[in-house]
Amino acid sequence: MEDSEEDELLNLSLSVSSGRERKKKGKTIRANNANSIISPMMNSSYEGNIFRVLQIRENMLRQDFQYRKKGVVEDGNGFPLIHLLLKTATAVDENNYDAALENLTELYQIVSLTGDSVQRVVAYFSDGLAARILTRKSPFYDMLMEEPTSEEEFLAFTDLYRVSPYYQFAHFTANQAILEAFEAEEERNNRALHVIDFDVSYGFQWPCLIQSLSEKATSGNRISLRITGFGNNMKELQETEARLVSFSKGFGNLVFEFQWLLRGSRIINLRKKKNETVAVNLVSYLNTLSSFMKISDTLEFVHSLRPSIVVLVKQEGSKGVRTFMSRFTESLHYFAAMFDSLDDCLPLESTERLRIEKKLLGKEIKNVLNYDMDNGYDCTKYERMESLKARMEHHGFGGTQISSKSMIQAKLLLKMRTHYCPLQIEEEGGGGGGGFRICERDEGRAISLGWQHRFLLTVSAWQPL
Repeated sequence: MEDSEEDELLNLSLSVSSGRERKKKGKTIRANNANSIISPMMNSSYEGNIFRVLQIRENMLRQDFQYRKKGVVEDGNGFPLIHLLLKTATAVDENNYDAALENLTELYQIVSLTGDSVQRVVAYFSDGLAARILTRKSPFYDMLMEEPTSEEEFLAFTDLYRVSPYYQFAHFTANQAILEAFEAEEERNNRALHVIDFDVSYGFQWPCLIQSLSEKATSGNRISLRITGFGNNMKELQETEARLVSFSKGFGNLVFEFQWLLRGSRIINLRKKKNETVAVNLVSYLNTLSSFMKISDTLEFVHSLRPSIVVLVKQEGSKGVRTFMSRFTESLHYFAAMFDSLDDCLPLESTERLRIEKKLLGKEIKNVLNYDMDNGYDCTKYERMESLKARMEHHGFGGTQISSKSMIQAKLLLKMRTHYCPLQIEEEGGGGGGGFRICERDEGRAISLGWQHRFLLTVSAWQPL
């Protein structure tokens, strides 16, 4: 067993034991106590039920470790499990904690982090619901919502990037649109491109753009690429800069510069070179914002830059997400598709798949279920394409055509990354099918990556009007 898993099981055992000991001594924490581990809607009698649920969860984790030795367990009957999960979410939403804890007790006896895709995704949703019952001051809340280290998250992101077309589709399609905007202005842009990336993350998007630009350059007619990247973590930004600068040194006909800025920094003179082509990269950034007001502020600022192109990548929903249950069901549809798609990319017993699901997707599931929309937060993550289009047009942007090159590139990528299920190529309105699929939408102004009947990502390009 990995050290982190052993520590988690040990911490849970010690916490449960100490909780029982306090109860025997007549010092059980009460719900009206400022340090209560449970929701104010619950009384202290629920603590014993919570301990029982967490013990059963502990047993599930131990069994998963044993199954990893023996082989993967597949249940194959996901509908009853999904139905029970939805009943649990409804009970939590209605503050019916008796029913919620009873259902969680049953769920943790069925789910598995090493089972089929339904068992795995329901396990993480169960953790999110269990955390929602607790207060943030509870040590059990911290255990359920444990954040991966930056190293663990980087490794999991690298795994997902390598094995799945998910991020590569977004990055390659966005880069192609940026490259074409640069080419359209070559006669007046002094062969200079400035990309402003609002969420540079690990910088994985940019090596292929560096390579594409270098193929257009010559020793006597070099191209200048400057990337201004925003992020939340200084160490991560410095490491991204080091990787990109090191990679660019292999291309002597390209002048490369990287400037990083912590998000929230005062921005002064982002334009540096006369007539340079300015591209704004919003790949998944809008998904991270907590309100539609922040999205509006971002789009107003982007419009003030007067870029040649704005590339937008957005996770997409099928309906508005304003209540906890609508957020829950939309998230369940999305992540069920993501977990299922990983089975096409990696074998079930893969340690890489477990790392991706635990350190990236599982973390995201638990977070999306536990931020509070009643305190000024919107769920901006799942927005219909039609709503997003209206928002962009309201802020003075018009959509541009996605080129045939982008479509050809997307088809090639998916053929390379599709293992077991056949690739589906569709026009807008197609019914979908098994495996990954790509779809040209909005009369050629957007292109989507989907899994079976669910769109995962949509890429679109925009220009200020």
